[in-house]
Amino acid sequence: MYILLFFIAHWFLSLFCQTFFLHRYSSHKMFTMNKFWERFFYIFTFLTQGSSFLNPRAYAILHRMHHAYSDTEKDPHSPHFFKDVFGMMLHTKKIYFDYASKKVEPEKAFQGNYPEWPLLDKISDMWLVRIGFGVLYFLFYYYFATAWWQFLLLPIHFLIGPVHGAIVNWCGHKYGYSNFDNNDHSKNSLPWDLFMLGELFQNNHHKSPNSLNFSKKWFEFDPTFLIIKAFDLIGIVNIRKA
Repeated sequence: MYILLFFIAHWFLSLFCQTFFLHRYSSHKMFTMNKFWERFFYIFTFLTQGSSFLNPRAYAILHRMHHAYSDTEKDPHSPHFFKDVFGMMLHTKKIYFDYASKKVEPEKAFQGNYPEWPLLDKISDMWLVRIGFGVLYFLFYYYFATAWWQFLLLPIHFLIGPVHGAIVNWCGHKYGYSNFDNNDHSKNSLPWDLFMLGELFQNNHHKSPNSLNFSKKWFEFDPTFLIIKAFDLIGIVNIRKA
């Protein structure tokens, strides 16, 4: 029971930070927040992604490239140029590290005022820190696992940020249905989006990249949109007016 609860909590908290902070805030600036809340969610994203924390600036640059070059050879993570999801992940990893380390500067079109916190970025990228999170995950399983097969879930904890990204970019551009012709392969992947907090409405999102609500049809549901609306009501964020 403890293992199941931990896995579910880690999955959805990390996923929420990715869609809320990295995607809708850092990449698309769909809403604003003051410095206190930006730092709060920066730390929260670091804690929930743990060993696989994704640098917000590098994430945002790659995501904006993904929209500009969707499903073309310049797309940093289109599934249509790789034989499997692992090849796509390795390709994305190289581009990501170039921008995270600032060894490469993005094209002018992808430069912008992205969230940055140099101290936390440096700490989060230390191998000692990443390995430390991995050790904590292992110790939790060591004390609470009741069957050997439960340890097979550990790699997901170790790589949870890239795992979420791979699911969205692979499934969201290969499987499902399309509401709009976006001149790419983006799909809406119901019913799997029930486990992805709105992120698998890729066809809708590519049609309207700056729309806060990723659902468009009556049978589609974007839970993160409702959470952000609630945050707006209580003053945590300010949704940008269309």
